[in-house]
Order: sequence, then C-alpha cells, then structure tokens
Amino acid sequence: MSVKMYLGEEDRTMPLAAERQELILAAVRKSGMIRLIDLATLLGVTPVTVRRDVTLLADRGLVQRVHGGIALPHRAPVQPPSRQNVQGPFGAMTTRCLVGMVVPSVEYYWPHVIQGAQTAVAAAEGRLIMRASRWEDPAEDRRQIQALLDRGVQALLVAPTTTGEGALELLRWIGSLSVSVVLVERKPPAELVTLALDTATTAHAHGAGLAVRHLVTLGHRQVKLVTTSQSPTSKVLRMGWQEAVESLELPSHEGLDIEVPSYGASGWRQAYGEVLEHCRDFGVRALLVHSDREAIGLIERGQELGIGVPDDLAIVTYDDEIGSASDPPLTAVRPQKHRLGMIAGQLALAKHADVTGEWPVHRIELWPNVVVRESCGSSPPPDTAFS
Repeated sequence: MSVKMYLGEEDRTMPLAAERQELILAAVRKSGMIRLIDLATLLGVTPVTVRRDVTLLADRGLVQRVHGGIALPHRAPVQPPSRQNVQGPFGAMTTRCLVGMVVPSVEYYWPHVIQGAQTAVAAAEGRLIMRASRWEDPAEDRRQIQALLDRGVQALLVAPTTTGEGALELLRWIGSLSVSVVLVERKPPAELVTLALDTATTAHAHGAGLAVRHLVTLGHRQVKLVTTSQSPTSKVLRMGWQEAVESLELPSHEGLDIEVPSYGASGWRQAYGEVLEHCRDFGVRALLVHSDREAIGLIERGQELGIGVPDDLAIVTYDDEIGSASDPPLTAVRPQKHRLGMIAGQLALAKHADVTGEWPVHRIELWPNVVVRESCGSSPPPDTAFS
C-alpha cells in the first residue's frame, strides 16, 4: 500500500487529525484490516499518533480494534475451525473449551460467582482457569488476562477495573481481543458506549430499592443507609436507595447516608455506636446495611447499648453471604451470584461457538431476591424513644 496513493505525489507533510482519521478509514475500507505499524508508515507519523487516532475512531464505533491493528466493525466473518458443540440457553456452546477467569478477589462474594462459572464450563466438558487480580488496578488486570491468553484460553470471563486512570485503555484492549469475552459484574462506562462487549451483571441499585420497599411495607418512613468505603458496590447501592426514597416520596433522608469502617477494623466499635445513637436520637428505626458483617457488627454493638433488633431497630443486609448466621437471622437482599457465574460462562461458550458473525451484544442483568428472616420483625416498633 503506497503513501502516494493516499497523500499524493506533491504533499507528504503530516496531515491534520481529521484528515489522518479519514485516511485511516479509507485504508481499512480498502483492505478490511490493517496493522497499526503499517498505518504509521502510510501516514508518515509516529505509532503514538496512530494509536491516538485509532482510539478515537474505535470509541466512535467506526473501526474495531484487533490484535496489532484495526478492522471494519462489521466485516465478513472468518470461518473458524469446526468445533463440537452442545446446546445451551444462548444457542450452541463450544465443548472442551479452555476458559480463563479474572476476578478482583477470591474472598467474599466472588467464590460463588466463580463456582457458578465453573459449573457451566464443566457441564460443557471444558476447563476453567481462574486468576485473581486486585481492586482498581488496571495494570494487574491486564497482566493476569495476558497470562491467560498466553496459556491458550479460548474465552474469558473478566471483572476489570472500569473507573480511574488506565481503565479506558484497559477496556479498549479487552475489546480488541480475538477470544470470546464476557464482563462479569462490570459494564463499559459511558465514554465507551460503542464497545461491543457482552456483560452479565446484578441489578444492585434495584436490590437496594427492594430493601427500602420492604421496610416501607412494614410501616417505616425513614431508612438509613450504612455502607463501607471499601466496597465498590456501595456507590450503586446508594443510587438505588436514593431513587427509592424519591420515588416513594418519603420524608427527607438528608444525613441518613453513613459510611463506617469494616466490622473488626480499627475504630469500628465507636463508629457503629455513633450510628446507633444517631438512630435513637432522631427516631430512625430501619437500616439498610452493606454488607452482612457490618450488619452483624451493628447488632452486636446494639446489644451492648440496649438497642435490640428487631424490637427497637429493623435491619436489612445486602449480600446474604452469612446473614442466616446472625442473631437474629438477617433479612437480606441476595444477589444471584452462582447463577450469574453460570450465565456468564454459558454466554462466553455460546459466543465462542458462533460462526455467523451476527452475534448480538448481550447485556444481561439479574435482579436480586429479598430473603425475609427475623431482623425486621413484622411491624415497626412504636414511635417512642428506645428503652
């Protein structure tokens, strides 16, 4: 491919950004796919400049990033080698597939998701290889994903960093991979609205709304939200809590959104005591708490202060990892973690098996369930001061 073909005999000076991007589109339309290094030569610019232009075009949905280059987003499919398939909920699924999974933690919440994915892959006679990254660390996410690609995985289940420095570039890279990818409990941010990645997520905001509504049906008109800053779920739970308060036209909840240390961390006892004393002083008799361990800590601290659950205070926890082991057992909003992992695995195997080139992007969202136990009682306590 000649530079002269695109830039002409007389003018080989570096074109402006808009001109470069038009030339890039022309080149990819002509060849179907083109390497970044060839684009740099074609345009007479540095690889950094080419990558910047390609990023802008990919974010607008005009090209698709592939390993080492770009292609048209709707090019004709390349027929892969024949595979043995088995039928699944999303169509035919590849059997005997090596599937990689990268999660931010193997403690609390994620083990159930991993087990669900393993169930789906094993049912298709495949193998799941799991690696743990770190919260909010895109460089580590990429390192672990690359290690799985080097291992030869044919499909990926990934819970990558989606906010902060480096997250957008990480997601663009993930979107360019040639293997089947499903994001688990993650969605591309608004900046990457055309990034064609499948997702399987929990409707956490809706779950918070279900908790508020359950407490309102029991007669409560104020529901304090108690979260920890360590959990990335806290932000979306706060959104769901606020939306429910507004849609139900409840009285002002200003000052009822509280962050506390994790149960057992330094200062937890004093912080939890302050939350309970605030409830007592202002007549707040219902709490939505994320997560179970913090709810258990509040019950423990309440017993020390003479504030009983559910007699004086109703509590709904979010997650239900260990809610049934509380005293009293906790009413809980329970995300369908095992089922979510299964669906993500089935989706990745079905996408890998697709040979039509017409696979639609799937954005699957599961609602959590409310599990009613003893921590809310059957009705609110009388509108009097705590005993």
